[in-house]
Amino acid sequence: MIQYNTIKARLYPTPEQAELFEKTFGCCRYLWNRMLADQQRFYEETGAHFIPTPAKYKTSSPFLAEVDNQALIQEHNQLSRAFRAFFKHPESFGYPNFKRKKDDRDSFTACNHEFASGPTIYTTSDGIRMTKAGIVKAKFPRRPQGWWKLKRITVSKTRTGKYFCSILYEAAVKQPEAVTPRAETTVGLKYSLAHFYVDDSGHLADPPRWLKQSQAKLAKLQQRLARMEPGSQNYAEAVQKYRLIHEHIANQRRDFLHKESRRIANAWDAVCLRADALDEMAKMLTQDPSAVRESGYRMFRELLRYKLERQGKALILVDRYTPTTRTCSACGQVQPEIPYPRRSWRCPRCGTSHDREVNAAVNIKRCGLAQFAGQSA
Repeated sequence: MIQYNTIKARLYPTPEQAELFEKTFGCCRYLWNRMLADQQRFYEETGAHFIPTPAKYKTSSPFLAEVDNQALIQEHNQLSRAFRAFFKHPESFGYPNFKRKKDDRDSFTACNHEFASGPTIYTTSDGIRMTKAGIVKAKFPRRPQGWWKLKRITVSKTRTGKYFCSILYEAAVKQPEAVTPRAETTVGLKYSLAHFYVDDSGHLADPPRWLKQSQAKLAKLQQRLARMEPGSQNYAEAVQKYRLIHEHIANQRRDFLHKESRRIANAWDAVCLRADALDEMAKMLTQDPSAVRESGYRMFRELLRYKLERQGKALILVDRYTPTTRTCSACGQVQPEIPYPRRSWRCPRCGTSHDREVNAAVNIKRCGLAQFAGQSA
């Protein structure tokens, strides 16, 4: 089977290379907007869908020739994919929008091509060779295996001014043998707003509240910004500090999600989760609707999915309408209602006392194993 792996490296471009990157970001954004505008005009005049290729704009916009042509071709491909997704699933994917410099993510993608003289993109001991930019100094967190094939790179710039390069590799690997989940090697996880998740044995994740820990520092910076003159040197320095704090918080959260998902994927043969609609849950929390999004649980589910799949293990999603919280895990009695603030309850039928979230995790595991057995039968 074909497996794709990505290595994200930090780039340290020279001033000339950084200027080329900035030109490429701007050209890609400019080309996207021109192609989208021409597509809309063509559709209004003829009723047909057509996206012009980048070659059409090079005569009227000669500055496009200063950047890597592969980045412009990939911008055309991305717009085509955006329209295909919109036409296929309009309820899930919106109509492509125009890009604005202050809102858009600065990035461009370039594909690697093999010629007799060698590949157009390759890595060195301390850098990455790119078309027109030459060898850009880089720091790699890890190195690819010898049989991995470099397919493409995506260069991006963060709001704090740091450059990164995501290198996509293709590798042929052996299909993992499917692991049959058993009750003793399966874990059920219940999403918890207070603890991130609770498993069926009562273990709580309880990651540090990174945003809450930095809230005082962020509030102080916001107060300083409110008293500064926008556009001044002090204002720019304070904005940079503010962005660096948020970037550090995001990195801490991402590090926890990767390590926790890897620990679970290695320790268990199957993981059962409830397919909660996190967006709807966020809307229901009138006091702090951003708490669900800040937890990163959606990313946690996706990380668990691919890490389990690569080991032949299963991520079992239980229907979100299953009454896992209201069902007694001892006798199966379903209660009519259990208010959310109530953290524990006693079953009136068998008299068993339950912790609300642990009981739900036990039921999620039970329903997930029954669902897997039904699909396998």
